[in-house]
Amino acid sequence: MEGLLDATKKAYLTVRRHRTPAQTTELASTYTMQVHTKAVLVVAFFKDGRRIVTASKDKTLRIWDMEKKAFMGGPFQGHSDIVTSVTVSPDDRRIASAGGDGAIIIWDVESKQMLFKPLLKHTRRVSSVCFSPDGKRLASGSWDDTVIIWDAETGVVLSTLRCNVGMVLCVALSPDGLKLASGGSHGTIRVWRTSNTELLLKIEAHDDWVESVVWSPDGQQLVSASADKKIKFWDSSNACQIGQPCTGHTRIIYSLAISSDGSFIVTASHDKTVRLWSTKSHQQIGQALEHTTLVFCVAISSSGGLLASGDDDGNVHLWSIESTLSEAFETDYSYLAHRSKVKLGQKLYAEALSDAEKVIELNPSSYLGYELKHAALHGAHRYDDAFKAFTIMLSKLDDTPDPQIRQLRYKYANLSEIEDAIRQAIHVQLENAPLRLINTSTGRLCDRDAQINAFMESTEHKELLHSLMMHAPDQTESIKEAVAKYFSWVMLSHRWERKEPLLHDIQGNNVYNLDPVGTIVKLQKFCKVAHNAGHRWAWSDTCCIDQNNNVEVQQSVNSMFVWYHYSALTIVYLSDVPPSSKSGALANSTWNTRGWTVQEFLAPKIVLFYQADWTLYLDYRSHNHKESVSIMQELENATGINAWALIDFHPGTRDAREKLRWASNRDTTREEDIAYSLFGIFDVNLPVIYGEKRQKALGRLLQEIIAHSGDITALDWVGQSSNFNSCLPAEISSYKALPCTVPSLSKHDMQKSVSTLRNNIVAVALASKLYTILENLSVPRFANARLQLPCIVFPLTEVRRRPSQDGDTSFIYDVKADGLQDLLVITEDKLVQFSPARHARQTFLLARPWNRSDLGLINFADEPQSGEDWPEPGSPGYNEPTTRELRLIVRLGQPFGGLLLAQQWGGEYKRIASDNKIIAQVADITSVDDMMNVRMLEIL
Repeated sequence: MEGLLDATKKAYLTVRRHRTPAQTTELASTYTMQVHTKAVLVVAFFKDGRRIVTASKDKTLRIWDMEKKAFMGGPFQGHSDIVTSVTVSPDDRRIASAGGDGAIIIWDVESKQMLFKPLLKHTRRVSSVCFSPDGKRLASGSWDDTVIIWDAETGVVLSTLRCNVGMVLCVALSPDGLKLASGGSHGTIRVWRTSNTELLLKIEAHDDWVESVVWSPDGQQLVSASADKKIKFWDSSNACQIGQPCTGHTRIIYSLAISSDGSFIVTASHDKTVRLWSTKSHQQIGQALEHTTLVFCVAISSSGGLLASGDDDGNVHLWSIESTLSEAFETDYSYLAHRSKVKLGQKLYAEALSDAEKVIELNPSSYLGYELKHAALHGAHRYDDAFKAFTIMLSKLDDTPDPQIRQLRYKYANLSEIEDAIRQAIHVQLENAPLRLINTSTGRLCDRDAQINAFMESTEHKELLHSLMMHAPDQTESIKEAVAKYFSWVMLSHRWERKEPLLHDIQGNNVYNLDPVGTIVKLQKFCKVAHNAGHRWAWSDTCCIDQNNNVEVQQSVNSMFVWYHYSALTIVYLSDVPPSSKSGALANSTWNTRGWTVQEFLAPKIVLFYQADWTLYLDYRSHNHKESVSIMQELENATGINAWALIDFHPGTRDAREKLRWASNRDTTREEDIAYSLFGIFDVNLPVIYGEKRQKALGRLLQEIIAHSGDITALDWVGQSSNFNSCLPAEISSYKALPCTVPSLSKHDMQKSVSTLRNNIVAVALASKLYTILENLSVPRFANARLQLPCIVFPLTEVRRRPSQDGDTSFIYDVKADGLQDLLVITEDKLVQFSPARHARQTFLLARPWNRSDLGLINFADEPQSGEDWPEPGSPGYNEPTTRELRLIVRLGQPFGGLLLAQQWGGEYKRIASDNKIIAQVADITSVDDMMNVRMLEIL
């Protein structure tokens, strides 16, 4: 279409340069084609401006593609008489036609099929049809003196209007669809309310038939054309005529159309001319468009730049009228503003800008020209110039004396407030982002300032500013979304190899320009994959941290879990998994043995596994491999981490023993990292002190877990004691064994044991006392490598070593303690042997670490319950005091994991490490007195 207009314009200007001034307003048809075998009675433009539909005396309709200059398929055939009217639905998907046969047909444009059977309620020729602005209704006028409003989607009659005008020749629905105008053979115009068919106006308009009537785009005027050769304008609110009629045609005016901006109308007459008229002056614009035969119809394109007319020989003529209109409206502010808007809609930004500049020149104090200029510059991606135009527009709105126009200022947001909101959104976004990131487009490493600067200069920022300035309501969410999208980053999880690129290797360089050898290739591939996935930023632990800056290392280690968690994507690179590997290769990858990779997989929400050649593992092309049941099952089997944790992990100190087991078979290059790599998993923040050695690093972590949560399950291990504290293991591998679990009693066994104890008066009394002591016992405290541990203690009365075999590295001891069944202890420590007959100088205890869960209280943090969940008094579970206390005694009578402790010279204790779990059990649960030795022990 643009090409057609351009060609017409060039031809017109060429002719114009060779004519005298008197000749310059003449205009020749741009293009003429025969579309029917008989007269073209109706022509209509589609909203896309690319197609027209025509209807003819030959009983058919045709669609013509003006760009291709070709018919779109065959004719629409269905009428048995001439086709008198056609209308296009607002969405361009349907057309409705009416004919001399009294039928109305609604067609599907694409299939050329009737949507339902012809509508046959009229008894004579249907002269006019039109769609409502929303396309849901259709109005029709007929020579049978009626107007019918139809449901355009079902064909059902909604209302019928009796006009009493002889014959209805034309109908038109108002731009808001609330009113309907009809013209008839008695020269009258009637206006109806569509909701209730109330007659609003009756206008004695013409001395002859009213052949055509249209509404102005604002709905404030009606324009009518008549067989009396006149065009008249009417106030649609009071039926008063506006100005003088348009006169000039010498025969009946058969068709009338109005431009989308309401600045001009076009009429077609049996005097073989088409004429343009100004709706302001009611004067003719330019010369008449001459035809060689009768003209029945005319239509204007949505852009206002083209006319189409149909003649008695079956021809359709296309006319480019832009030059004519430009001459007529070269000083018409409203017309130029409308044309600029049309050009904006067609994305002809240079032409729209030219018209906007003319609008500014004609009315420099108005905001409108600058509004159009801003839109044109923005469309042309000239963002800085667009911003300047927008700023001037706001000042014009602020300065206007018209209070109604000044109100328009409130449609637009305050720039300083927008910038503050964007800065705040960036701050929030980068709080959880790495300190440095690689720009995947430029290959450059950027710190946060560089990232922010890149955003401020980006198209995304300028588009965001434009969008926000155009909408005054709160746009917080759209700001967050835009900022989050721009600053989204991709994390790399991989196994370190020799000579990984460090910060100094890439700082100031383009990653993509580095020599592609060794691990540089891995970094380049990672950045490209991230970029191809639509992400601007990428992070690799090898080169995005300044390893020589202790403060930065400290911050990075404590923040890394958060960085992975908030990443848009984490890419796991499996360098030892070859292309086209089968299921199981991931489980066998060295990646699964490294300490840092635990959090690197648990933390992120979206993860993709890549093989050695950077193809997806198992060719699984989901956007997130955490959604793959098979991959998650493989990973669960390989790591021992539950699938729910693999998919939706929440950091914290809860279930500490289980999380420690996940890391128990992992290795790290730097020994302290075995602890540091778990900081994020336990959600703790601790100093990073490389050089402190493994035991101290692990000890500080475990100390923090116990001190923070009171969870003593971290004391459940076998192996060597730590130099940091004897209650802690020297190695993370001490947690490989499953935690000590004791089978819970059945409800029946619990009730039976409680019943037995209830008959023991002494046991009942002591149970109440013990319950009170334990209920008020302090939680464990752990600080400065000293553990304050609440325990029920059982003094050892005898330790005897069994004979050892050659080569044994551990000693086996038979141990007796007050109130406990006999024990077996295996340890590498050499214990002092003693018995009742041979006392030891040192005190030894078998301690049961106290866990408040043994009280049987509800943990509301874990299992919130409503009042309806509590057992009723008298029921088996009713927690009256005696039952509660006796149930505690029964639980204390079950086997437990004990700690073997040796008293030191200062009164503190040290744990004696064991090669196996020490499982102890009281000798007699009725001997409650044996369990009454409750202490807070200090353990070194």
